[in-house]
Amino acid sequence: MATQQPAARPANPRFSSGPCAKPPTFELSKLADAPLGRSHRAAVGKAKLKDAIEGTREVLGIPADYKIGIVPASDTGAVEMALWSLLGERKVEMLAWESFGAGWVTDVVKQLKIEAEAKIADYGQIVDLASVDFNNDVVFTWNGTTSGVRVPNADWIDANRTGLTICDATSAAFAMDLDWDKLDVTTFSWQKVLGGEAAHGVIVLSPRAVERLESYTPAWPLPKIFRMTKGGKLIEGIFTGATINTPSMLAVEDYLFALDWARSEGGLKGLIARADANAQAVFDFCDANDWIANLAEDDANRSNTSVCLKFTDDRIQDGAAFAKAVAKRLEAENIALDIGAYRDAPAGLRIWCGGTVETADIQAMLPWLAWAFEAEIEAQA
Repeated sequence: MATQQPAARPANPRFSSGPCAKPPTFELSKLADAPLGRSHRAAVGKAKLKDAIEGTREVLGIPADYKIGIVPASDTGAVEMALWSLLGERKVEMLAWESFGAGWVTDVVKQLKIEAEAKIADYGQIVDLASVDFNNDVVFTWNGTTSGVRVPNADWIDANRTGLTICDATSAAFAMDLDWDKLDVTTFSWQKVLGGEAAHGVIVLSPRAVERLESYTPAWPLPKIFRMTKGGKLIEGIFTGATINTPSMLAVEDYLFALDWARSEGGLKGLIARADANAQAVFDFCDANDWIANLAEDDANRSNTSVCLKFTDDRIQDGAAFAKAVAKRLEAENIALDIGAYRDAPAGLRIWCGGTVETADIQAMLPWLAWAFEAEIEAQA
């Protein structure tokens, strides 16, 4: 007997983990002030870029003495810039619990070939944070976008460290409380929690990171788009709006709109509350259904943005095929788009719960997830 479809539908079926849903009040017409066809070096362009930098500082509560730069190639470009420019001065510990963190391990161990210790946890788990030696440089992701596992806080980071902490925070910034005193380099892209357009990254440098840049020269050549110093001094223009390469002024305008929306929602505190409410709806659903569970094994480490789920029903014969079929059913009904697990992750689903998603849409989607599960169980019987 066919399972009854739920009556209610999400108003917005976009639950992709990147690029993510636009802010609820977004309309293309609200980007009309973008200085299209103008140089980003013109006064209007530089002013927009500076507004984006200072708006980032304001909403995220970044200290005044930290440097913020808009860089090429999304979060990936920002992380690569940090790894290639800063590492090699001392041993580095690479902490990874998902595919992007594992990619940074590959960069450091196989490409840069510097002294490194890789600490890698399986999907759903996290490494032993108490074992980290902060005399070394430490590279980690705050939130594993492809595993749904995050660090619970920054208490494990030594306030008196001699090494640098380099944090990929791309699916954490604007949804989690980052402790800036514990972070020397932080990277993210605005295509995640704020639903901005893709291709631009942000890098945030502490005074300690600037000191390393100005006192240490890597043994390898640096491509132009990675260079943050000239003549042993920081290129200050990068951090006031003179970007390394040409940015999209339309994307910058879109980010400025998203920052304004964030302010209207109560700033960082409001955005965290929205993400928490979204994620809690999914957590409650998992608690109420024994056929689905959070991929994160420890509740303290569950992401509130990229919530990763696994099917646990014994009747499922092929986990990967089953998960894909469920996601396909939901997409065909225009209920949930792009919620399949990341290609390198265990079979399952990944539901984006960042602040641009409305809790009502999550709540409307979940009964459909139950419908798709039952329908697929019936189909394989």
